Amino acid sequence: MAVPTFDLSDLKRRMQGAIASLKHDLGSLRTGRASPSLVEPIHIDAYGQSLPMNQVATVSVPEPRLLSVQVWDRGMVSAVEKAIRESDLGLNPQTEGQVIRLRIPEMNEQRRKEMVKVAHKYAEEARVAVRHVRRDGLDVLKKLQKDGHIGEDDEKRQSADVQKATDEAVSEVDSVVSAKEKEIMQV
Repeated sequence: MAVPTFDLSDLKRRMQGAIASLKHDLGSLRTGRASPSLVEPIHIDAYGQSLPMNQVATVSVPEPRLLSVQVWDRGMVSAVEKAIRESDLGLNPQTEGQVIRLRIPEMNEQRRKEMVKVAHKYAEEARVAVRHVRRDGLDVLKKLQKDGHIGEDDEKRQSADVQKATDEAVSEVDSVVSAKEKEIMQV
């Protein structure tokens, strides 16, 4: 049976992956202008699976405050419309044939606060992902110690390293979401 290996740099890389995903998700939060990245995180229940928007439609920006979603399959229009309505973006789709138009409303104070809440939700998901990576690392260390591959002192020292990496990643998540919050709340 193979001995599990502990690699702190791999754990850090996985934590950075969670942060990169957060940055991508936050990039889709609007700050007043229409952008195709706004609807990228939306997944559509299509063909018995969950597909990202870019696999069922083309999103374009014909005007600064308008998104146009050209759905490729006529049968998917209602599913795409439903997914947009159920997203936390507060957009009201208007369908004309296979084209769904999304007017981007002015960002009033209430709307900005809603966007900040969504940003915080994304941040919490990233924190949870980082903690899952930490748990995986600690589980490997405990198993290595239990099986006698490393001593208790090594396990404690490496566990502290894992915790330090986790704290750094969570701190980065907090600073990224804080910067996005400031960007959203600017009038």
